Formats: sequence, C-alpha cells, structure tokens
Amino acid sequence: MKRMTSFSALDIINRILDEHVQEGDHCIDATAGRGFDTLHLCRLVGDSGHVTAFDIQQEAVDSTKALLAEHGVAHRAQVMLKSHSEMEQHFAPESISLITFNFGWLPKGDHSINTRKETSIAAIEQGLRLLKNGGIMTLIIYYGRDTGFEERDAILEYLPTLDNRKFTVVEMPFVNRTNCPPIPIVIIKDNC
Repeated sequence: MKRMTSFSALDIINRILDEHVQEGDHCIDATAGRGFDTLHLCRLVGDSGHVTAFDIQQEAVDSTKALLAEHGVAHRAQVMLKSHSEMEQHFAPESISLITFNFGWLPKGDHSINTRKETSIAAIEQGLRLLKNGGIMTLIIYYGRDTGFEERDAILEYLPTLDNRKFTVVEMPFVNRTNCPPIPIVIIKDNC
C-alpha cells in the first residue's frame, strides 16, 4: 500500500474510495461538481460497474460529461440534472456500494449557489437506505465566507443521531488548520 503523503480532505476521502470501490460496483456521486469524483469512481468501477452523478447546475453537469468523455469513460456513468435529494427515485434500497458527497459550492462557480441543509440531510437519509450492508458514504463539508455554516452545523448535529447498531460514523476534522478547513466524514453501513 502506498504511503499517504498528502492530507487534504479530498486526499483522505479518495484513499477510502480506492480501498472500498471494486470493479462492478454501482456508485453515486451525489454532488457532481466539476466531475473529478465521478471520473475517479468511473475508473474504479470499470466497464462492469456504473456511476450515477447528480447536480442541480447545468454548468456542473456539462463539466462532468466533458471530463468523462475526455477520459473515455462516459459510458460508465449517467450524469443527471437533479438534486441529490431525488436519488432515491432511481435506485432500489440496498443496491449501492458507495455514495460520495461534497457539500458546498461549485468549484470556480457562483458561491451564491450552494447545497442547503434541508436537501442535504434528506439526501443523506435517502443514501443510507440505498447503501448495501457494508456500503460506505463519504462526505466532505466545505463551508466558509458567507455560506455553508448553517449546513455544516445541521449535518454535524444530525450524524450523531444515526443508530449506532446500523451505522458507524467517523468525523475527521482538521483541528489546527485555519480558514474553515473542509471536514471529511465516513459513514459505514454495518452488516445488519
């Protein structure tokens, strides 16, 4: 196993994705953004797997589709112009191996358009029902400037309420970084 030399929130989550996702898995990128997580997942699931990505911004959907096409993996994914809070309409319960979220705003996009606590918590709840036993959900909470604090607080208050007989929740805050560092979180659906 390669030694971890970088410790950004994204590096930590990508390491978890690398260790968990297998060829043939079905995964969800709940917040497609610029498409980098969708691309990463497409590479991991291979031709026998599938990734569905959601985003509410056409710019994000277009960026993600272009990136996947550029890397020759567009056939492994479906990119939907829909809220992550609508994901449960498209999948059977306990059918998904991994779901990943990046809460906040579109990188290099309009910061006034950002995820909101109401739809984000609804999406987490739906995702937990969609996960297979042993499945994993990853979250990165980006907040700062004038946005994201209310959502951050609501998610961090919600997660401890999850049944500890069904889920293990690991929060990995950076305790000595300034300027609102992102918060990586992993939720494991225990075999129940």
